[in-house]
Amino acid sequence: MIIFAQYHYLWLLLLVPAIPIVYAVVMALRRRRIRRFGDEKMVRELMPHYSPAKGWIRIVLFTLAFMSFVIGLARPQIGAKLSERKIKGAEIMICLDVSNSMLAEDYSPNRLERAKMAISAIVDKLRDDRIGLIIFAGTSFVQLPVTTDYVSAKMFLSSIDAGSIPVQGTAIGDAIHTAIKSFSAQSEKSRVIILITDGENHEDDAVAAAREAGDAGIRIYTIGVGSAHGQPIPVDGQLLTDKAGNIVVSKLDEAVLRKVAAAGNGAYVHAGNDEFGLNPIIDEIRRMEAEEFSSVVFEQYDEQYMYFFALALLLLVIEILVGERKPDRRMFEDA
Repeated sequence: MIIFAQYHYLWLLLLVPAIPIVYAVVMALRRRRIRRFGDEKMVRELMPHYSPAKGWIRIVLFTLAFMSFVIGLARPQIGAKLSERKIKGAEIMICLDVSNSMLAEDYSPNRLERAKMAISAIVDKLRDDRIGLIIFAGTSFVQLPVTTDYVSAKMFLSSIDAGSIPVQGTAIGDAIHTAIKSFSAQSEKSRVIILITDGENHEDDAVAAAREAGDAGIRIYTIGVGSAHGQPIPVDGQLLTDKAGNIVVSKLDEAVLRKVAAAGNGAYVHAGNDEFGLNPIIDEIRRMEAEEFSSVVFEQYDEQYMYFFALALLLLVIEILVGERKPDRRMFEDA
């Protein structure tokens, strides 16, 4: 696979067909001037050493040299290599609630999409931290194992919707247990779980799970998404109703999220529309002791530009040596 590190220079290749065209026009104008001067055949006889064919050979060589030079400027690279490098940072597992209650529209466009936008913005600010992504509703699932591949993280994040977990509910405790098991073996100190949910836990003992994480040295930060007065949940163009036909209103349960954060030696933040709450948490993580990780990444490519520059130089030298004169046959006859 070939990539160009500075591909914008390739636009100069549009000039390539113009070079022989301009040369042909110049030659045509020259012949025209010769015809004005006198008989074209007689003028040629006055210039016996001039070679029109060599002129075209030189322009072809110059054009090829120009192409090679432009390709060299664009820095062609081939053969991505696996490279292992040491990085220092924290491991962050983000647990994102994807239950139907996250479709409530007390945030724009809704709770889930607003959370995804906030996570994406934070990923853009990360440098050497490792990030993983867990989605949960009635059960939990590792959407992305811990990685420093932030491009993949954003790609996986964009594919999440409320149908990503078919089992409805809000099993916060299960999500925490999944996160605990998802940290890498390299991580011992700087391990963080960021839990983003409306807090309506119906499935398990989230506080007990958070206590387990805290005892293992893992901090848990919770971000409450929603409002205390609640919002109805739009599903398939209609508002979600219970078995009795009453409209379901999803309310933020801050009490549970505060207890989970306290048990996990972290903090609780209520997400606002402008400041979602992730920035102060990332600032807290920055103050933690950074750990050193080994990270294997595709980052090194073999540079090929020098070969194209060398070829361009060689072609220019040949173009100069070719000249425009025919070889002197008398030299060979004397020999």
